[in-house]
Amino acid sequence: MSTLRIATYNIHKGVQGLGPAKRLEIHNLVHAVEQFDADLVCLQEVRSHHRKLARHFPGWPEQGQADYLLPEGYEAVYRTNALTRHGEHGNALLSRWPVVSTGHEDVSDHRFEQRGLLHVVVQVEGVAVHVIVVHLGLLAASRDRQVERMGRYLAREVPAHERLVVAGDFNDWGDRLHQPMADLDLRTFEGIRLATFPSRLPVLHLDRIYTRGLQPLHAQVPRGRAWSRMSDHLPLIAEFGL
Repeated sequence: MSTLRIATYNIHKGVQGLGPAKRLEIHNLVHAVEQFDADLVCLQEVRSHHRKLARHFPGWPEQGQADYLLPEGYEAVYRTNALTRHGEHGNALLSRWPVVSTGHEDVSDHRFEQRGLLHVVVQVEGVAVHVIVVHLGLLAASRDRQVERMGRYLAREVPAHERLVVAGDFNDWGDRLHQPMADLDLRTFEGIRLATFPSRLPVLHLDRIYTRGLQPLHAQVPRGRAWSRMSDHLPLIAEFGL
C-alpha cells in the first residue's frame, strides 16, 4: 500500500519571544521542515511580508516565508488570511506532489479575527487528493460556525468520492469538534490524543489531521528543547495509506 506522509505546523510567523527577548526562528524552521520528510506540509501563521520585523531582524528573508521554507523539489501555495498594519499572514501548503488547483475561502466570524481555508488539489500517483489547511478562531462559537461553513464549502467544492485531508490548528481546547468533523465524514486517529500546545509543556491537542478516504497508519509529535524554541506549537506528523 502506498503511503502519504503529512505534517501540520503552526510556525508562529517565524518569530518567538517577547520584547528584547524576541528572536527570529525562521532559519531553524527551514531545517525542521526538511526533517519532516513529508509529502504535504500544512503551515499556519505564515508571513508573506512584515515591514517592521524586516527592519528589526537583519536576517529577515527577502521572499515570503512559504517560499523560504520550501524544500528542494517541492511546490508552495500560500494564501493570505489576515492583513495587518505592517504586513500579512495566512496558511500555506508545501507539496512534494504536483499541484493541480488552488482555492481560498474566507471563514472570518467577526472583525477581530481574520480566518480562511486554503484549498489545494494535488495529484498523488495519479490520484487527486484535496487538502484543506485551516486555522480556526479563538472562540468556541466561532469555531462551530467555521466548521459549518467548511462543511458547506466541502459539499460545493470537493466531490464526495475523492480523497480529502483537513489539517491545521483547530484551537479546539475542549475537543468539541471531533463530532462535527465526523458528521462531515472526516476522522482523525481514534484513541490517540497527541498534545502539541504549548510547545514547552504540551497538554492540548490543538493541531490535527482529519481525513476522508485515507487509512490512518501512524502519528507522532517530535519533542525536545529545539522544537520547543521554534514555535509555541509542536508539529504533528502522520502517515496514511492511499
